[in-house]
Amino acid sequence: MIEVYTDGAAKGNPGLSGVGIFIKDNETVYQYSFHLGTYSSHEAEFMAVIKALEICQTLFPNEILSFRTDSRVVVDVIEKDFTKNKNFLPYLEKIRNEASRFPYFFIKWIPKTKNKQADKLAKEAIHTTKT
Repeated sequence: MIEVYTDGAAKGNPGLSGVGIFIKDNETVYQYSFHLGTYSSHEAEFMAVIKALEICQTLFPNEILSFRTDSRVVVDVIEKDFTKNKNFLPYLEKIRNEASRFPYFFIKWIPKTKNKQADKLAKEAIHTTKT
């Protein structure tokens, strides 16, 4: 099972944003930071899950994925497979599509204190511009 920790961050809401992804595959660790541009903090959190699913499709096809995030909004939307917020619907649809490529996809909420690596990577990504 692959453990995936995701976090999104925004400086302002909306504002400059980024995502951090920390992946553990047994003893091997993978770390990613992506600058997104201008998004809300919730949108950045959803984008973190999407980016992580895309990475896992390349690195770990057909593996069981266990995602962890400190965003209750993201976990609630994905677990309920429903959102009243029309802004979140495209993200949910993308996550549904990407997650369906894996035999099992789990997501659970964790406190911010347990998500420090992904949080650090997301904050770093805010200050990184694409070249």
